[in-house]
Amino acid sequence: MTNEVSSQEGTAQATEASHHGADRFPESVVDAAISWAVRLDYNTPTVAQQQAFECWLQADPLHGLAWQRVHSLKGFQSDLGELPPGLAYDTLQTAQRHRERSGLSRRNVIKLLSLAGFALSTGWIARENTPWQRLLADASTATGEQKTLQLDDGSIIVLNTDSAVSTDLAGPHRLLMLWRGEILITTGADTGIAMKRPFWVHTPFGRIQALGTRFVVRLEADRARISVQEGAVELHPVNGGFPVIVQSGESRWLAEEGTLPADLQGFEADSWQKGVIAGRNIRLQDLLSELSRYRPGYITCDPGVADLRLSGLFHVKETDRTLQFLTQIQPISITYRTRFWVSVGLRDFH
Repeated sequence: MTNEVSSQEGTAQATEASHHGADRFPESVVDAAISWAVRLDYNTPTVAQQQAFECWLQADPLHGLAWQRVHSLKGFQSDLGELPPGLAYDTLQTAQRHRERSGLSRRNVIKLLSLAGFALSTGWIARENTPWQRLLADASTATGEQKTLQLDDGSIIVLNTDSAVSTDLAGPHRLLMLWRGEILITTGADTGIAMKRPFWVHTPFGRIQALGTRFVVRLEADRARISVQEGAVELHPVNGGFPVIVQSGESRWLAEEGTLPADLQGFEADSWQKGVIAGRNIRLQDLLSELSRYRPGYITCDPGVADLRLSGLFHVKETDRTLQFLTQIQPISITYRTRFWVSVGLRDFH
């Protein structure tokens, strides 16, 4: 079957596609249009990129229509003038990466482009309490909230504070995308299926295959931390590093280029599902950083007390009470500069 299409055939295909929306375009054409939108609209294109785009645009009537279709779904260029130039670009670039790495359909990516425009135009994306990832998710939690999901395959997913996930159990693989935050996964037996399907978790930094297991995945700014409580998982860095198996009791960082052993800083990786931070010999600075995940605003720590050590259970449901409890067991003071800004320093004994 030849890839060449006559001018009349191309026009007919383009007309048919325009009548029925983006889903009638070949997937490769839509992917290319989205990729060009990310590069041209939300970045500073080079002369070579502009010329390459013009060549792509003229190569097939479908290309022009796909470009118009993607633009009409975004429709928010005029709303970005007051935002930092890199903000919109980074958002759409991340969306395209997720599409390529996770197998999301082009429909979902086009939906993201449209929703991201709305979020940007209303200022949502710049607000900590309404991250754009929740627009994509099947389930999400607000700051301080936790939620448990029972999937059809028998798996149980617990979302920690400020987290967002999507699931897809319809195909030959069980897929979960962690968009934001932290989750605890207990994989199910996948009963009712002739052959048990592989269970994969996708992150921006790579994929995780569960090998009959219970494990925690937590996203950081430039990597993900995977901690295994039962069974084992196999880590696959997105840029092709060697797969690494993580056994029960182990924790490892998953980055784009590879993996590294992870220090848990004295915390029990899954204690949060019980509403506590649990551990031994925890630095005060690290404990306060963990507590800040469960409340709006910020907790700052004076360097003079940052290295104080604590052990025990620290409740996350009522963080103000936990902060006051810390003043009883350590020589520290708590100052509320505002409702959302708490400062921790050395207690004045005079």
